[in-house]
Amino acid sequence: MRKGVASLLGLSLACSVLAPGPVSAVEPIRGLDRFSDVRPTDWAYQALSQLVDRFGCVAGFSNGSLLGERTITRFEAAALLNTCLQQVSDVTDALQRLIKEFESELALIRGRVDGLEARLGELEATQFSTTTTLRGQAYFVANANAFKGSARGFKREANRSLGAANLLFDLELDLSTSFSGKDLLLTKLRTGSFNANNSLSGAPTNQSALNIAYSSNDAGEPVLSVDKLFYQFPIGSDFTVIIGPNVAQDDMFGMYPSLYGDDAILNYSALAGAPLAYNQNQGAGAGLIWSGESGFSLTGSYVAINGNSDNTQQGGIATSSAGGTATIQAGYQSGSWAMAAVYSGLQNGSWLEPYGTPLLNDSLQNNSGCTHAFGLGGSWQPADSGWIPSISAGWGINSTTYDPGVHRDGLVEFSQSWTLALQWDDVFQQGNKAGMAVGQPVFATSLYGGDTPDDGNYVWEWWYQFQVTDNISVTPALFYLSRPLGQETASGGTFQQLGGLVMTSFSF
Repeated sequence: MRKGVASLLGLSLACSVLAPGPVSAVEPIRGLDRFSDVRPTDWAYQALSQLVDRFGCVAGFSNGSLLGERTITRFEAAALLNTCLQQVSDVTDALQRLIKEFESELALIRGRVDGLEARLGELEATQFSTTTTLRGQAYFVANANAFKGSARGFKREANRSLGAANLLFDLELDLSTSFSGKDLLLTKLRTGSFNANNSLSGAPTNQSALNIAYSSNDAGEPVLSVDKLFYQFPIGSDFTVIIGPNVAQDDMFGMYPSLYGDDAILNYSALAGAPLAYNQNQGAGAGLIWSGESGFSLTGSYVAINGNSDNTQQGGIATSSAGGTATIQAGYQSGSWAMAAVYSGLQNGSWLEPYGTPLLNDSLQNNSGCTHAFGLGGSWQPADSGWIPSISAGWGINSTTYDPGVHRDGLVEFSQSWTLALQWDDVFQQGNKAGMAVGQPVFATSLYGGDTPDDGNYVWEWWYQFQVTDNISVTPALFYLSRPLGQETASGGTFQQLGGLVMTSFSF
């Protein structure tokens, strides 16, 4: 830029730019004392001071410097001039000469601004909704499983049918609509390639099902379906109502006692140690949440898995075939602590997925009756990320009764479960995470008829999440099931499952 123009610009605008980035924003300032590299002995100090006092217009840097000796381009100078013109009401002769000097650059900049405003107006006029936002999540899961143990028949069949490596996916699209700014209509569209014949969907037992496993297969082909649809709105300042034809139990809690649920690898690990009390059943339902200013909350909800059917022999709401789950939770959350007590009354039926051993699954799925499930859970997280992990723990105990006419001998009467989970944030690099969970999915502790069950099983999982970008993460993980068949394991034999996977997540 010519020396005369540079001197005129320096005296009249005192503008500088970040090197090598773009021009910094122009904003009113209190004085030149905010700039560390501007001194009273500088040749332009008096002109700069008058400019600030008169117009409040000068461009500096976030690090507190002005860099007045750096040369700028004509476009940078025009951009600064254009911004200052928006704040200056008195156009002096010197400023008029500047405007004349940069006339062509100013016209180009203003033309671009007008074009952007026109495109923005066109976008607002053609968008499908001014009140709806779309969020998406896509998962790619490459995995393989190995089955070990002395129960040769189980091991051979499991490795033959479930031992192949494969690549699966889960795609979720959330449409969130608000009509008042305080309510929410959620429509979740979902598809996935997981199916009942895959170990990560829960074969040979549902304890190995992934937290993100979803199947909507139609004759072997994944199809996009409505996974959730419900409406949420406030009543006053303390109450929230949730109602919908397809809503999940875990959509209707005032708080959740575990910090580990969103990042859990296995679905069992996400259920706060009580996979019957927190069961993720969904269907037609409604819930009411009270949240107090002191951190306490109360939740009451009901979900009918078969609530969309008008046939009372096959479903409906509050019928013997509804597949109903009624839940009450009392929770407290304050600072780094959270804790909750929960009760769920569940109708036994083929719809129930308790994430337990085959003995428990057979008892609950194939025999009508009712299960009373209780859970206690809590979590704590440190004030700062580092080597101290967040801790989540939970325990569940359940009592199952059966309808008259059901032969109860050998069926599960009492069962328990527990989980301990640790999670570290910003591990080795900011944004990366690591986690570990151990526990026992629901296992029988007492049988009708006086038999003593031998139904124990331990589940471990370990994972590390690389945050590649703000929208992409890669998570390698391992999980181990010590005795997934529980009491159904061959007498005197052993049977274990070891799984490995790499999950890539894309958010948009």
